[in-house]
Amino acid sequence: MEHCLARDELSGFMESGIYQFENSNFIFVDPVRVLNRSYSRFRVSPSGYYQRFFDFERKGFGNGDCLSSAKKRKRKEKKPHSLNEKERAADQRHQLAKPLLLKAHELLLQATDLLGVMSSLNRDVGSSVGSRWLEFPKDNQSLIEHGQVWQAPLYEITLKRPESDQSIEVGESSFELRVASLFNNLVVNETRDEVEAEFLDHQYILPRESCFYMDIISLVSMYKSDLRQVHNLIPATASCGFSLIVVDPPWENGSAQQKSKYPTLPNRYFLALPIKKLSHRKGALVALWVTNREKFHRFIDVELFPAWGVKHISTYYWLKVKGDGSLIGDLDLFHHRPYECLLLGYCYGEDVEDLKVLEQSVPKDQVIISITGDYSRKPPIGELLQKYVPGPKPGRCIELFAREMNPGWLSWGNEPLHFQESKHFTRI
Repeated sequence: MEHCLARDELSGFMESGIYQFENSNFIFVDPVRVLNRSYSRFRVSPSGYYQRFFDFERKGFGNGDCLSSAKKRKRKEKKPHSLNEKERAADQRHQLAKPLLLKAHELLLQATDLLGVMSSLNRDVGSSVGSRWLEFPKDNQSLIEHGQVWQAPLYEITLKRPESDQSIEVGESSFELRVASLFNNLVVNETRDEVEAEFLDHQYILPRESCFYMDIISLVSMYKSDLRQVHNLIPATASCGFSLIVVDPPWENGSAQQKSKYPTLPNRYFLALPIKKLSHRKGALVALWVTNREKFHRFIDVELFPAWGVKHISTYYWLKVKGDGSLIGDLDLFHHRPYECLLLGYCYGEDVEDLKVLEQSVPKDQVIISITGDYSRKPPIGELLQKYVPGPKPGRCIELFAREMNPGWLSWGNEPLHFQESKHFTRI
């Protein structure tokens, strides 16, 4: 009976990309399968999404080598020393989460059918019939760099919307061309199909019924400039507000700065985010990504959530694994633990009692397992959270500091098109 249930769950996973482990709060997510449900003419490339995973394999390292590498890294750490107050608090937080994470990982390793599907990722690359890789230019200047130059206010993006009365022939298909300002402007794909877009010979794929707002970065007052722009997204009336708000802040991070991945911000700047004004009149579910640094957790508990008017109700964990199901690093490696936290909270609206009832339905200590993608890229979680949003469903959704787009969502930040570039997709 249990075997039949597992097979049914696996069959559902092949379609949805979400695998719910029986009688638990543990979920395995394949981001590529989840994202591909949003596209009809394109597919997210597995080798594009799991670039770090495939790069490691192409360099000739097996999983055993990866594990031994993690062990070597652990041995190279400084000799044990007495922990300071923040380190002790961080370790205590980790010890509370550890049994939950170990149990989730144990169930994953027992799901042999699921592991078989995971191991086939490399063979799935380019396997779609008639698919071809999308080309992209050699110019690798980032969107952030484009947003820093004096020409930024003049930059435009061209959207190619399929077939309408006012269209032109492009190859074998007809498209309506629409030009919009790229920066400090709400760019909208209101169609029920994905749309191709072009900016300086770079190609982008915009999901159906999605929109983005990308900021110009001031070289003089970069941080203040960024956070002022989000006020342009505050709805005219609270009934048009957002009931799901996902925030992935660019926390101060030495690794991100060293690798020049993206500019980071001091904690105090996040206090200015107008979460309450963005929320729907019936309230909003707020999902905040955070690493394991105790400094950030204390700041959120003591300052950030109170400033936003958010009540913390649950902590989810994102457990990062490789293609064979093994953890990307030792669970007890102090500064490189293989998981991050997603803190959930409610910003209360006018129906306080209704929201208190809804609050009881939110799972506590949920574990989301997935293979890691590119640097700092988070798994898609909107579908997992939609059932807990207050007010009418599906709720309006916004992601702050977004680096990719989702259908039906508004994405705001310095580079919401980062993972929408054509190099991350194949055409069917």
